[in-house]
This record gives sequence, C-alpha cells and structure tokens, in this order.
Amino acid sequence: MQGVPVLRVAAVHDLSGFGRASLTVAIPILATMGIQVCPLPTAVLSSQTSGVDDFTFLDLTAQMGPIMDHWARMGLMFDAVYSGFLGSPDQSWLAGRCIREFRAPGGIAVVDPVLGDNGSLDPTQTPEMVEAMRRLVGQADIITPNLTEAAFLLEDAYRPDISREGLRDQLRALASMGPSAVVITSAPASRPGNTATVAYDGRRFWQVEVPHLNAFYPGTGDAFASVLTGSLLQGDSLPVAVDRAVHFVYLGIQATYGYDTPHRDGVLLERTLPSLRMPFTGGSYTEF
Repeated sequence: MQGVPVLRVAAVHDLSGFGRASLTVAIPILATMGIQVCPLPTAVLSSQTSGVDDFTFLDLTAQMGPIMDHWARMGLMFDAVYSGFLGSPDQSWLAGRCIREFRAPGGIAVVDPVLGDNGSLDPTQTPEMVEAMRRLVGQADIITPNLTEAAFLLEDAYRPDISREGLRDQLRALASMGPSAVVITSAPASRPGNTATVAYDGRRFWQVEVPHLNAFYPGTGDAFASVLTGSLLQGDSLPVAVDRAVHFVYLGIQATYGYDTPHRDGVLLERTLPSLRMPFTGGSYTEF
C-alpha cells in the first residue's frame, strides 16, 4: 500500500495468556518474516486449551465491531486478512466484514477454520460454530483445515486412513465452497512412516510429506497457517508456501521433541524463528 514500507496483516485470532498458539504464534512468525500484524482479537483466554483444565475465556465479540469502526475512520487497509480461532458464531460475520471492508485491492483472505483435531471438536467449539465456519470459508481465498476440520466442514466422516482419491475429493469439495486454494494438514501420506499436507489450487494437486514424529503440540496449526500466509505475501507460489510452512513446523517439533517439556507448552518457537529468514533453497513438494 502506498506510503506503507512493510506489508500488513489483520489477524482475527484469540490471545492466549499462556501457550504458544494463536496471536502469540502469528505475531512473532509474521514479524520475523517482515510483516506487521494488527490483531483483531476474538477472545482472551488464560491459556491455550489443549491439555489444560479450568482455563478462563473472555468473548470479545462486542468489541470487534467498534475496533473495525475505528479502523475504518483511520482509513486502514491490509494486504491480508488472516483469521483463526473464533470465540462465538457471530464472529464469523465479523471476520467476514473484516475481509470485505479491510482487504486491500490485490490482498488475500486466509481462513484457518480452527474447530478440532483427531476427529473431535475442541472444548470451545459447537455444531453452531461449525456452521458459522462454513459461511466464513466461502469468503476466503485460501483455507487451511486439518483432516478433522475438513471432515466437519464437509459433513463427512473423519477418516484418518483416507485414500489419495478421497483427499482429492475433499479438496475439490472444499474449493467448491468458495476458496481458490485449499490446504489440508495432518493427512495420511503415500509413504509409510510419513505424514502429509495436501493442497489444491483449482488446477493441480500438491503434497509435501515429512517423517511422522510421535509427538503432538498445540499451536502447530497456527504456526503452519502463519508461515503460509507470510510466504504467500512474500510472493511464493502455493506449493512453495506449503513447503516452507510444513518444514518450519517440522523443525519446531524436532527442536522440542528431545526435551521433556509439557505438552501444553507447545513447540519451542523461539528456537526456530531465525530459520524463517533463511533463503528457500529447493522444496520437497510434488504433485499427486
């Protein structure tokens, strides 16, 4: 945008006081990639919710409209609108408003439909939230569900052993909801011992596989979508952006796996942020 020396992203995410997730992941990742993050907070939680009991939750739905009203008076526009965790069904409309009113010409809308994992909804998610998320993905350019979230969005069965053709069918079906590009994470891989991320750009199907590590950390989906958004804003193609995001998350899991840190802490993000400044020297993405 004229007169703005760096790219800007409006990040429609929650703020968790403890844990490497949502805004505490998106802000450092995108800032390291040279991109300004302007939060539109959806909720404030005492911690991320995976493996944590009795967390506090403050719904900020009532504040989101006035924040955007002020942004409008300031004349703000953003190179990307990037949404993640929503705190209530009404926030799908508010996130949509942010896309409609504040995405700059030529900008992108990235929706990470945060709903659940491993076949189940997260503690704060409901069937009403799933329906609201379906409405929001129709306004996105790129969506990044995991395998569980793809199934919920499509009212499909969760199939951890879904076939390659089944994944293509899901990618096509999700694209028919509105986005021009779809990425599904945590998918089964074609090679034993690997895990895959698959993507569809309306013409070709892409995949990136990495060895499966027997570890799960909250916030990795936020890290993936943040790197993907930053890479696309830097001019990378979809397969290159997916490749960069997959390998950043894999590096974070590797950097954390050898330590006996609690699951609830997430990945050691601080150890891996410098890798985002390294030049891209060739990817492992392939068509499938």
